[in-house]
Amino acid sequence: MAETDRLTGSTEWIDLEFVERERTPRETIEKGIRHHLAGLSLSNTVVWLEDLGVERSRTAIHNWVQKADLQPAGGESPDRVAVDQKAIRINNEQYWLYAAVDPETNRILHSRLFPTYTIPIGRELLAELAEKHDVDDALFLVDDDDDLKGALRRENLRFRVEIHGFRNAVERVFREIQRRTSSFLNCFSHVDPPTAETWLQAHAVWWNYA
Repeated sequence: MAETDRLTGSTEWIDLEFVERERTPRETIEKGIRHHLAGLSLSNTVVWLEDLGVERSRTAIHNWVQKADLQPAGGESPDRVAVDQKAIRINNEQYWLYAAVDPETNRILHSRLFPTYTIPIGRELLAELAEKHDVDDALFLVDDDDDLKGALRRENLRFRVEIHGFRNAVERVFREIQRRTSSFLNCFSHVDPPTAETWLQAHAVWWNYA
């Protein structure tokens, strides 16, 4: 995805109920959030806003993303679901980001951050996914990790171990997250896991609409 593509486009997917309490125009907040989620660091987003004649701090922009509370929408009925987990570091501690992706559309259906990966955690993720989407008849695509296979067996959901093919959809999502977080090493420093998870879910919404 070209940088210009990431930094342009609609902001209609950003619903800001807190705007009435902000002194910054709604359109400016929406575009600031989109630019930050798309690739600009907080510092560079500050500079971008200054070019528009708006002076806001890094903390203000961070708070916009947190207050917006963006999460992937529900209501999908995918034929296949690619599921995987990836290690994410927060304040030098390792957490695990789980993501479920529709490989037909590349849209992120659900994502969560957990302190470890186990079969019970996999079942929790699948239960949350089933609350948001119709996945009872979907074929789940996983790698050979036991946590997700065990969770799918216990939830009586169909799955297939697939290293490449359609499962590449979730790998593309993780590569983009890795690109985004590795570009700005302080992205998940000095924040608690729920704050990092809010940012990751907001990034998932941006990914679905970019």
